[in-house]
Amino acid sequence: QVQLVESGGGLVQAGGSLRLSCTASGRTFSSYAMGWFRQAPAKEREFVAVISSSGGYTYYQDSVKGRFTISRDNAKNTGYLQMNSLTPEDTAVYYCAVGPAGSANRSGYRYWGQGTQVTVSS
Repeated sequence: QVQLVESGGGLVQAGGSLRLSCTASGRTFSSYAMGWFRQAPAKEREFVAVISSSGGYTYYQDSVKGRFTISRDNAKNTGYLQMNSLTPEDTAVYYCAVGPAGSANRSGYRYWGQGTQVTVSS
């Protein structure tokens, strides 16, 4: 069992930055790939980024490439999503998730956090 807690969300103006954190309980975090997803009001939850268990591989949704950076510190059982040049279209609840496969598909993840709200004002 892995419990995930996101933090770092908030209200920011367009063009600003936020760094989300995802802290995991348990000692198996380093064996899982980690992903970030987001869900805007009245929309499906969508993939944002994924990082492999070792951190050596990352993959991003096209709309965030060059603006967002996913990373992890396995010694701290924590993953991150650095978000720069934010736009109102990035407004959503952001979720972290971990799983053995890790992919752009939600089915690749076994454990999910409760989400953190990110609101970008214009």
